Amino acid sequence: MAVLMGWPLIRVVWLSFQQYGLREITRGTTHWVGLDNYRKILGDPYLWTTVLPNTVGFAAGCVAATVVLGTLVALFLHTLPRRVRQVTAAAVLVAWAVPAITGTYVWVFLCDPGDGFVTHVLGGLGLIDTGQINWFLNRTSFFVIAGLNVVHHGFPFVAITVLAGLSTVPTDLYEAAIMDGAGAWRRFWNITVPALSPIFAVVTILSTIWDFKVFTQIYLMPGGGGTNKDVANLGVWSYATSFGQGKYGLGSAIAVLLTLLLLAITTVYLKTVFTQEEL
Repeated sequence: MAVLMGWPLIRVVWLSFQQYGLREITRGTTHWVGLDNYRKILGDPYLWTTVLPNTVGFAAGCVAATVVLGTLVALFLHTLPRRVRQVTAAAVLVAWAVPAITGTYVWVFLCDPGDGFVTHVLGGLGLIDTGQINWFLNRTSFFVIAGLNVVHHGFPFVAITVLAGLSTVPTDLYEAAIMDGAGAWRRFWNITVPALSPIFAVVTILSTIWDFKVFTQIYLMPGGGGTNKDVANLGVWSYATSFGQGKYGLGSAIAVLLTLLLLAITTVYLKTVFTQEEL
C-alpha cells in the first residue's frame, strides 16, 4: 500500500510546491515556488466559475439520481419471486460489471450527432434536425449524457445494497401498517427509510466519493479531454494541465485540492460507519 498509493501521493504533494515542467524533467532540476501554485489555482476565476461548479454540481446530480434509481430498482426486485429476483438482479449487475471506458464509448455512440440512435429517434419524431445538433458542444447536454453514463454504471451497486437491506426489515411491520390503512408511500417513508437509514447513508457517501472523482466518463467524451474548457472538472483539469500543458507542478496542486475534498467526504463516511457500528 505504501509503494502503490503512499509514495505517489507524497510525490504529487511534493511536486505541487514546485514549478515543474518539461525543462525541469530534462535537466533533472527542481524549482521551488512554495504556495504559488495554490495561489494561482485559488485565484483563478476558472476554478470558481467553471471547474468547481462542474465538479460539485455534476456529483450532486449523479448521486441523487443514482440513489433514487437504485432504490426504485431495489423495491421492484423485492416484489419479485425469489428465482426471478435472482436472475433479474444478475442482469442488473451487468451494467456495474461493464468497464467505464466501454460504457462511455457506448453512450458516445448512442448520442453521436450524425449516426447516433438517440439522434435518429429524436429526428424521426421531429424534435430535432438530424445532423444539426452536436450534444457534446453544449455544457448542459454534455453533462446530461455523462450523468446518464455515470448513473447507469452506478445504480446497480445501490440497488443490490438496498435490496439486501430490505430483506432484513420485518414483514410484520408492513402488515401492521397495511391494517392501519397506510399507503405504499407512507409505508416506505415511515418503515423502510428509518430501517435502512444506515444503508442509505453509506451508499450516498460512497456514491459522492466516486462521482466527485469521475474522470473517464468526462475525458473520453468529445471535448471532455480539455478542448472544451466549459466541461472540465477537477480531475480533467488536473490531467490536462499536467500532461496537456506540461505544467506538472500546477496540475499536482489541482490534484491535491481534489484529494482534500475527497478526504473530507471520506471522513464523513468513516464517522457514519463507526456511528452505525456503535448503534
